[in-house]
Amino acid sequence: MNDCIRLTDLTFQACHGALPHERRIAQEFRVDVTLWTPLERAGKSDCLEDTLSYADVADVVASVMAGPVHNLLESLANDIASQILSRFSVTKVGVTVKKMAPPLKMPSGPAQVEIERHG
Repeated sequence: MNDCIRLTDLTFQACHGALPHERRIAQEFRVDVTLWTPLERAGKSDCLEDTLSYADVADVVASVMAGPVHNLLESLANDIASQILSRFSVTKVGVTVKKMAPPLKMPSGPAQVEIERHG
């Protein structure tokens, strides 16, 4: 199936990381979520009841980001994917978590992990 709903650049200030200062001082994270689910019915009906509410999905992501601290981006992404799979009828979910200013000794872009999980 190729039908999907994508949310990109959901932006959060949160305290996740393995280093002590990352667990105390909020930093910027961005999350992308892709949800594979049949969309033909919604395409024909034009009714919210026939699709997923991306606002509800974003609320789940926000809850995980505001929840218990994760040491690793991998764990954070896995928790988001697990929460989505447990609440929504999707065949697969993809999650990318980006730490916008990773603690590196040189200038860099974000550090990110990307995972896919099947329902």
